[in-house]
Amino acid sequence: MNSTINKIKELFSSFSKSEIKAVDKLPQAGSERHYFRIHTADKTFIATYGANLKENDSFIYFSRHFKKKNLQVPEILCISNDKDIYIQEDFGDISLLNKLEENGFAPAAYELYKKSLQQLALLQVKGHEGLDYKKCLTNSSFGKQAIMADLLYFKYYFLDALRQPYDKQKLIDDFEALSNYLSHTEYKYFMFRDFQSRNIMVTPDNEVHFIDYQGGMKGAPQYDVASLLWQAKANLPDEWKQHLLEDYMEAFEKVVEEPIDKDIFRSQYNGYVLIRLLQVLGAYGFRGLFERKAHFLTSIPLALQNLKWFVQNQSLGIAVPEFKKVLELCISDEVIKEFTPVQATDETVLVVTINSFSYKKGIPADATENGGGYVFDMRGILNPGRIEVYKTQSGLDKPVKDFIEQQTEMLHYLNGVYQVIDISVTNYINRNFASLMINFGCTGGQHRSVYAAEALARHLRNKFKVKIVLTHTNKENWVR
Repeated sequence: MNSTINKIKELFSSFSKSEIKAVDKLPQAGSERHYFRIHTADKTFIATYGANLKENDSFIYFSRHFKKKNLQVPEILCISNDKDIYIQEDFGDISLLNKLEENGFAPAAYELYKKSLQQLALLQVKGHEGLDYKKCLTNSSFGKQAIMADLLYFKYYFLDALRQPYDKQKLIDDFEALSNYLSHTEYKYFMFRDFQSRNIMVTPDNEVHFIDYQGGMKGAPQYDVASLLWQAKANLPDEWKQHLLEDYMEAFEKVVEEPIDKDIFRSQYNGYVLIRLLQVLGAYGFRGLFERKAHFLTSIPLALQNLKWFVQNQSLGIAVPEFKKVLELCISDEVIKEFTPVQATDETVLVVTINSFSYKKGIPADATENGGGYVFDMRGILNPGRIEVYKTQSGLDKPVKDFIEQQTEMLHYLNGVYQVIDISVTNYINRNFASLMINFGCTGGQHRSVYAAEALARHLRNKFKVKIVLTHTNKENWVR
């Protein structure tokens, strides 16, 4: 990692005389790319390291093409000779999803969604003009083959994991029919492919900017609209989805400078909503059911509720009987219940006590009659307390959190902890147990154990709504 940071500093100095104050590694998302924030005295920049050179080439080409048309994308400032690192404009840390979580379903959030769709229409149409689709990362066009790939992704990684009977050949035939129907859409422009609220950054002046469009290709504009409005994490109200679709169609007509057949547009939009919902379920299934990542497992119920509303309220305009049977199976109460975690209520007696502690002081005693609980040893995680700048900080401080998330195996460790603890919490709520104790220990009880205890408390509150008593037992002895 140090060698990468040194290469970033060397590259930065090739185009700027500004002194670098710090380079922070940013948390890694779902891709294999690594992001870094470069700090100077008055400005920040984003450096990206990616071993997939074709992916880098696509992003750089798209960015430069779009920037020439004054579209809302980052400017590429410099590229390393071997093209594995590039530095770009920084739009900050605040995404559209952050704004939604901050403001709720308020008019200000709606306006940001509306503005995002207006800018999307410009990106799709103006960005399409003169674009060399041979530069696309995979397929140059989101046609029948790509649609089939999304449907099969859903089949293999979610549907088949349910282990429920269905006619496989009839389902494939229906997939073929739906793919043919959607691939003959009237409109084809640049398709972002992953247009969701985490990839829309909001700057302090309330302008929206787009990132992570390297997977873009030629395709139906409705797909991107469906991706944004039906994102499971955002869970937009149905009224918002309907009005925002109308806002988008109005913006799209202005950009293409001609009226569109809105009935056909809506019908094909519904088809792409379904494709996107199923593709997301496939992704959640792969990450959650196969890779056993807790975050994705908790997202499955939201995606199923989205799918349920769609199936019960929208029409595809095409006969696909086996497909409809499969969809009804997926949204059945039995399946949704299987993936929906039990949640505490006001009457739930369970209290989860979570402690961080120092092994030098000993494992905290259990004040209940149960005689103890889980104890997780965090000493196998790289210790930020051995680094001078972090000695007077704790696992509550952002620099320490950043170090733990970016430089250690903590997130993988905690993913395993969540899987174990979730079983007990579910069982204890169902059996009306009153207490569960969980302890995280490290050498000083100041950095790693504190971070882990805080992370588990957040996880259990979000997933189970359970009562938490969180204590950092060695706080009075922390190095100040």
